[in-house]
Amino acid sequence: MGKVLIIGAGGVGTVVLHKVAQNPDVFTEIMLASRTKSKCDVIAADVKARYGVEVKTAQVDADIVPELVALLNDYKPELVVNVALPYQDLTIMDACLEAGVNYMDTANYEPKDEAHFEYSWQWAYKEKFEKAGLTAILGCGFDPGVTSIFTAYAAKHHFDEIHYLDIVDCNAGDHGKAFATNFNPEINIREVSQRGKYWENGEWVETEPHEIHKPLNYPEIGPKESYVIYHEELESLVKNFPTIKRARFWMTFGQEYLTHLRVIQNIGMARIDEVEYNGVKIVPIQFLKAVLPNPGDLGENYTGWTSIGCRIKGLKDGKEKTYYVYNNCSHEAAFKETGTQGVSYTTGVPAMIGAMMFMKGLWKKPGVYNVEEFNPDPFMEQLNIHGLPWVELHDVDLEL
Repeated sequence: MGKVLIIGAGGVGTVVLHKVAQNPDVFTEIMLASRTKSKCDVIAADVKARYGVEVKTAQVDADIVPELVALLNDYKPELVVNVALPYQDLTIMDACLEAGVNYMDTANYEPKDEAHFEYSWQWAYKEKFEKAGLTAILGCGFDPGVTSIFTAYAAKHHFDEIHYLDIVDCNAGDHGKAFATNFNPEINIREVSQRGKYWENGEWVETEPHEIHKPLNYPEIGPKESYVIYHEELESLVKNFPTIKRARFWMTFGQEYLTHLRVIQNIGMARIDEVEYNGVKIVPIQFLKAVLPNPGDLGENYTGWTSIGCRIKGLKDGKEKTYYVYNNCSHEAAFKETGTQGVSYTTGVPAMIGAMMFMKGLWKKPGVYNVEEFNPDPFMEQLNIHGLPWVELHDVDLEL
């Protein structure tokens, strides 16, 4: 159906490329680009060996708009799938506008010099994309992404009003390392070490980092201590589903992980500002990233499961109803299929499906949209086909 350009050659980009290559009827031409072309070449060669699909590769610095525009004008894709760093969302959106190309990402923009997550920067592009006749799809990973679509699906099929939304994210896997992050260490540490925030009664309530926590039971996994943190999809979901009285995001962390995180913060290695060392300016968290295990290399020895879903309470036909929809993903199965671990897999598969929705014309309208603003049904159907089957539980104890 069309040409796609994937920007970013980390774990998620690897999964996106594998999944795109598995669907040649939808994606007729594919290019993978990143700052380091040799990384793209290795992934492309693996995909060629597995599926017999040719993938073009290119070098591009996603911080530089003219470089991006030159690549877009040369390759002329119908859609850019941005799985680069969140700092680069706006430069890639600018390039897409200049070159007349549609856009999709998996995480919202954040400025490099501040650990701050907010959709306002990207929502501000809505009129520009409308005038250009281009579609921009925001947040099409798992969380944000599938969790947002789960919510839209629940609102469409099971509730007249959603009142309480709790997104629960458990990684019960074991990678065998003393400390490692499951995606870009710089982004991961910034995300989980910030102050918590949740929505209640029309306003945001801030908490100290990891202040609110309790054990929650996850299907096939059991009880895991879960912590309220802020996550970007809450911002768009409370806007698009205004009946929500309270929305929270819970994530599991092991005690050893939290101890390492506290030490990293206490000794200044989580700093995102520059310090001078031997006459050279370095950013401590970027140096830390260089010495930590590469998330893309964790898959080989990773065991266990992820479990991510939405626990929802509201009204249907005037009666109170509870609903839990979730996916469990095996790290071992993800590695066997794509050479990556489950966290990359659960982000990359939805990105491919979102691109498929665009290519099929199902999610295609000028402007800037979060995924829950589109019809969730065809997306939910494809999750079951492409490796992330979901389970529904009705009228159960949500524990929250």
